[in-house]
Amino acid sequence: FHAVMLAHPVTKAEIANIDVNEWVAEYKYDGIRVQIVATSHGIGMFSRTGDDIAHSFPDVVELWQNTGVYGVFDGELLAFSDVDIGTFNQLQQRLNKKKPTKKLMNEIPCGIIIYDCLALGSGTQRCSLTELPLSERQTKLTEVLTPVIQHRIRLSPTITITSKTQCQRVRDEICERSGQRIEGLMLKRKTSLYMSGRPKGQWVKYKRDPMLVDAVIMYAQRGHGKRSSFYSDYTFGCWGTNEIGERVLLPIGKAYSGFSDAELHELDKWVRKHTIGRFGPVKEVAKELVFEVAFDSVHTSKRHKSGIALRFPRIHRIRWDKPANEADELTRLVGMIIQ
Repeated sequence: FHAVMLAHPVTKAEIANIDVNEWVAEYKYDGIRVQIVATSHGIGMFSRTGDDIAHSFPDVVELWQNTGVYGVFDGELLAFSDVDIGTFNQLQQRLNKKKPTKKLMNEIPCGIIIYDCLALGSGTQRCSLTELPLSERQTKLTEVLTPVIQHRIRLSPTITITSKTQCQRVRDEICERSGQRIEGLMLKRKTSLYMSGRPKGQWVKYKRDPMLVDAVIMYAQRGHGKRSSFYSDYTFGCWGTNEIGERVLLPIGKAYSGFSDAELHELDKWVRKHTIGRFGPVKEVAKELVFEVAFDSVHTSKRHKSGIALRFPRIHRIRWDKPANEADELTRLVGMIIQ
């Protein structure tokens, strides 16, 4: 396993400062980042944190084994249908299953789209490619994988972008056309070496605009590190109905980012002043303050009473002005779920 290389998020304004001729564009798929480490002794599949998850995806391991290709490959693990890639909600049903059943693997087959090659070969014959520029790594990757690609083992296609206007148009078109299956564009400098962490100015991600929902803060908890003295972790909910048909707030997620230090101080004061209960380290607060929450997608969840959860929620705006009873209904979020 090689520590993964990550991208910096960029805005439309920041894209305007990029010389597109120095970069190669790819789709940013909505799956999970993985590395395949294939040797003559076996195959490992690692998450971006270095956990071997091969046992959870034996179908993918078998597919790779059949290619006979050895090396270290960087890509995106995705759910697949017969004709297309699946949604993150489908992939979610396969994650954390230590021994998936044959039925589950048949219902939600998975595969990998590969976009980088860190090494080729096995054992003493392995040759590292991390010191080569991206353009050369991609050439070698194409040569090795093109003969063995199939529906669920694919190469990430590159997109020719010749202007900033085209970059914006392509990003908007793929986000609209693909629903939540593709999150936007990855832009990678052609000369970039493969470096762990988030090296500046090498890879960027230009994602679709976030979804927004107005939710009500329900609980708060102290943060960690520099925020350990402040209530900075917030659980929030939207309006739904309980078992007897009453309108109630049901939790949909938790966020601890997106606000300034000044706003954190104001929120901390508000939490302390409006506490109505305590459950260990968690404070229950009066259901009066609305957050405009940004998020990437919605999926079903057994963890929350609402039955749904948000992906990558963050506080977009504090709606000091908005009455809590005007926050969004849960049905709006349910309608956003892509199966």
